[in-house]
Amino acid sequence: MENILVAGANGTTGKQIVKLLKASQYFNPIAMVREREQMEQFSNQKIDVVCADLTEDLTHAIEGVDKVIFAAGSGGKNVVEVDQEGAKRLIAVSKMANVKKFVMLSSMGADNPEAVEDLQDYLEAKQNADKHLKNSGLNYTIVRPGTLNNSEGKGKIELKEKFNKKGEISRADVAQTIVRALHDDAPKNSTFEILEGDTLIGEALSASSAVVS
Repeated sequence: MENILVAGANGTTGKQIVKLLKASQYFNPIAMVREREQMEQFSNQKIDVVCADLTEDLTHAIEGVDKVIFAAGSGGKNVVEVDQEGAKRLIAVSKMANVKKFVMLSSMGADNPEAVEDLQDYLEAKQNADKHLKNSGLNYTIVRPGTLNNSEGKGKIELKEKFNKKGEISRADVAQTIVRALHDDAPKNSTFEILEGDTLIGEALSASSAVVS
């Protein structure tokens, strides 16, 4: 089984990602949390957990890790230091550790932050993090969902390199897409947007394998 470090494991989407990894026969999750009091909820479930702060040294967090998921976020409180520079720090140690894949949870609009004025700072931070990952030399997948909601997952999405519309998607289906992107047959070095749709997640990813950014 491959060890998967999940940055942002304590977040709403991060918890769903960890749960899916725990249930998988292929992956062993390592939940990365910022506060020591957040560790117990994962260790009680017999999930490996590491305490690490994206604003500090992350070298210890990457030990023994095969692949990385970045699902962390500052909730708009510190977007440059966490969403942007924190991602860059994790990318840097991932490169040093020769991780096999880095999956980034980004956002629709990250390619054009100026178009969404009330989220411009956040989307600029995501854009800069995405660019850094693309230029890192790591094998990557960048997943850019529409507006997240807490609806029940359908296991189906609509996937395009770039949509010309807005829309929503459940955190559950985003989590499924991110975990599916870890598989070796998933698209390499690709960036795509996802919304709720009617195509099975695995099929949507297979069809997108030609979408290389």
